[in-house]
Amino acid sequence: MKKLLAYITTGYPDKNFTIDLINSLKENGVDGIELGIPFSDPVADGEIIQEVNKRAIDNGYKLTDTFFVSEKIANKIDTYWMGYFNNFYHKGYDFMVEKAKEYGIKGFIIPDLPYEEAINYEDTFPLISFVAPTDSKERIKSILKNPKEFIYLVAYAGITGADKKEDLSNIIKIVKETTNIPLYIGFGVNEKTAREKAKDVDGVIVGSAFVKVLLEDISNSEKIKKICEKAKIIKEEINS
Repeated sequence: MKKLLAYITTGYPDKNFTIDLINSLKENGVDGIELGIPFSDPVADGEIIQEVNKRAIDNGYKLTDTFFVSEKIANKIDTYWMGYFNNFYHKGYDFMVEKAKEYGIKGFIIPDLPYEEAINYEDTFPLISFVAPTDSKERIKSILKNPKEFIYLVAYAGITGADKKEDLSNIIKIVKETTNIPLYIGFGVNEKTAREKAKDVDGVIVGSAFVKVLLEDISNSEKIKKICEKAKIIKEEINS
């Protein structure tokens, strides 16, 4: 069965909501969580996730909120910390590795840490490898020499949440010929696109389609219900 990973920004509207949402997503078919660490300049993210990052920070988000949420959920569902390298560098990378191990985090997803720099850190804790349509065959093979957990296929060049489409057949073929590690696709995955995007991969990563509900003027319980309904549809679509 193909997997569904959900990106959720930590701490918006508050950390307890984040826990409740993740627990509900697990009950509705989500297989893993990309737990976003809010940052003031999330360069790989579109307007929706940027806005939720800003609101979380304005609401007083602290890194300890991510630790608090992780302690409550990481023993129940595969959890990855997604953040920009500044998040890890500021507190000390070794410190972040120590805390991640303490809470049972499966790996780090750091979109602004290029492969050439990531190799300096990959031996201390699992770093999720990114491959993109702009990568050459030679670079993809280099990136996949020592992949961890899963491979993150960026569906197109640009930012999350955009409505773009690229032919990924060649890059998927290269990955599949190089490694047996699961390949998950992210960027632009929603209820309408999930089936097509999941066609030749092992799972999908959904962010903006879920996070945009957090910006709606509805109650917290309605937000959880609506996001879980989307998750159920996407899980069904990728496995139909």
